[in-house]
Amino acid sequence: MTRFRPCIDLHAGAVKQIVGGTLTTDDAGLKTNFTSEHPAAYYASLYRKHELEGGHVIMLGPGNDTAAREALLAWPDGLQVGGGIKDSNAADWINAGAERVIITSFLFPSGAFSLKRLQSVLKTLGGDKNKLVIDLSCRRVGDGWRVAMDRWQTITNFEINQENIAMLEPYCSEFLIHAADAEGLQAGIDEKLVSHLASICTIPVTYAGGGRNIEDLELVKRLSQGKVDLTIGSALDIFGGQGVTFHECCEWNMRQN
Repeated sequence: MTRFRPCIDLHAGAVKQIVGGTLTTDDAGLKTNFTSEHPAAYYASLYRKHELEGGHVIMLGPGNDTAAREALLAWPDGLQVGGGIKDSNAADWINAGAERVIITSFLFPSGAFSLKRLQSVLKTLGGDKNKLVIDLSCRRVGDGWRVAMDRWQTITNFEINQENIAMLEPYCSEFLIHAADAEGLQAGIDEKLVSHLASICTIPVTYAGGGRNIEDLELVKRLSQGKVDLTIGSALDIFGGQGVTFHECCEWNMRQN
């Protein structure tokens, strides 16, 4: 059943809500919707208090390791962590308290998918796919979507289609998919992408990008027949938004249960 999933987006050590399409390596054109006065651990404790499982901590660039580790300490085995995860550090993040690690860019050297790299990550996790989430955050290309990496600026040749999803599912427990073109805009979800994901995925999927209110949770539920979860970021009151309150999202989850 569709659930609201919480997030903690980290940039330069602070909790922020960013317009996804403006992220670059030098942050020259970065547009930020919100920068919190609270540390990451504050949000981790809040999510723990309300038993909001499956939340993700995303490190957007360097300088976020300390904040991410503090969040994991606030809720051991209760959060997923992503951003710069690779075979050399995946197990370290699990040992630091992550329930699962989220991996994306490492799987696409030079923009092409590497099954060898995916197998290498899984091996460092003892072969336990329940500790691994694959991030297939994407941008629209023509009539479809392709995975975007390196802060969503590099579009790979990897299409979000049934064949590729079926190939990846044996290696992971979930997919996390940001619609990078909609991320941070509070302009509504990518309805076609949500429906597409529901039709091709057989394992849990979390969609993020454009969510703005409770009606969008209901919309995702209807479009996906309850198969896809939704993350709401910039529109949420705890991130300076006015579209929906954190309390309303928690109540919505309780009604689904």
